[in-house]
Amino acid sequence: MSEAHHIDPQMPPFPDAASPFEAAPQMAAAPAAQPAPGDNPVIRPVPRITIQAFCETPEVGVALQRSAQDRRLAKAHLTVHMGGIGAAVSHYSDTPTPGLIIVESRLAGVQMLASLDSLAEVCDAGTRIVVIGHSNDITLYRELIRKGVNDYLVAPFNPVQVVESISNLYADPEAPPLGRSIAFVGARGGAGSSTIAHNAGWCISEYMNEDVTVVDLDLPFGTGGLDFNQDPAQGVADALYAPERLDDVLLERLLVRCTEHLSLFAAPATLDRDYMIDEETFELVLDVVRHSVPCVVLDLPHMWTPWTRKLLLESDEIVVTATPDLASLRNTKNLLDTLKAARPNDAEPHLVLNQVGVSKRPEIPVRDFAEALGCDPALVLPFDAALYGEAANNGQMIEEVDARSKTAQGMRHLASVVSGRQMAANAKGAPSILSRLLGRKG
Repeated sequence: MSEAHHIDPQMPPFPDAASPFEAAPQMAAAPAAQPAPGDNPVIRPVPRITIQAFCETPEVGVALQRSAQDRRLAKAHLTVHMGGIGAAVSHYSDTPTPGLIIVESRLAGVQMLASLDSLAEVCDAGTRIVVIGHSNDITLYRELIRKGVNDYLVAPFNPVQVVESISNLYADPEAPPLGRSIAFVGARGGAGSSTIAHNAGWCISEYMNEDVTVVDLDLPFGTGGLDFNQDPAQGVADALYAPERLDDVLLERLLVRCTEHLSLFAAPATLDRDYMIDEETFELVLDVVRHSVPCVVLDLPHMWTPWTRKLLLESDEIVVTATPDLASLRNTKNLLDTLKAARPNDAEPHLVLNQVGVSKRPEIPVRDFAEALGCDPALVLPFDAALYGEAANNGQMIEEVDARSKTAQGMRHLASVVSGRQMAANAKGAPSILSRLLGRKG
């Protein structure tokens, strides 16, 4: 088992009885709302702790097992047992308790409170408790919190709700919010993933008025500096080679501000060194970035390494850019299958089908491409050599070249989808999105 996270043993006991349960933090006076289907909240990773759950119903046991597979619980060790509070009391009568216990009870009111009192008698000081019940009773909730229970969830629930509850118990209330990470990756080289990442990030900053940092992680060949018409002397490689030095002050020096709300963490785009950097280093650097800005766009290179895999799996949103050809179809299917299996509680990756309609080039029709993958594209972008070429050569965004083009409309739509935010009603140059850009098959 993993080592339990350190808990302060001086926490006060139950107000009305000696108890080892850790006192609950300040919480809202009502059970947490059930998340809507498809919600993907930004949740902090859970530290290295041991969690043991005792369930009464198979449905709750299955939901907790799904929670245990969540990427944000990767460092924690969660085991699920059946038997409810009675089994927990029996188990801990001669066994030390872990840092966190989750118990399910179908009891309500005084009966549930009495059973929890019996659990308190066998728990060590500092143990945290999350109760799963079947009664959406505000009076019961308040009494549980008053007695020192840390959270109360009502079944049935989404597995992410359990992850979020656990994360909130161990989050530093003084720490800044964690920014949403959006990873862009191409199904093959030349699919246009970087261009789409940069334009989507630009649209989020311009139309949602949200601070965005674009991180160009194609260290030897990145195009972020070219696309934003910047030539910074320093960038992300300087942080990766000395991650222990990176703080908010140094980060501000390494970033180049492109607009009022958008900053670029540029790649060196030189071949004078080997970029052999481990995944933990990338994680450390990006953790600092995510604590500094509400939205982080990760422009990932087309390669499969431990660090690219880790960053993809840990991102809040993923955008896969493909072109309508056989190699891209195969690679996209492999990517989607891998990502869905490893991220069972996250929203599915968004598919962008790019460069559709190249003159005289045989291609797989959009309908067939979607049917082979079992999912519709979030966006289908027509090929427009003149528009993309002008933007690339001038170091401009598509929006700056032709805000009324179908491609610019599509970029705004994608920015809204991946950020989870709507464009301002009076946003400049924001005509309605054409239906054929939204991946509708026909």
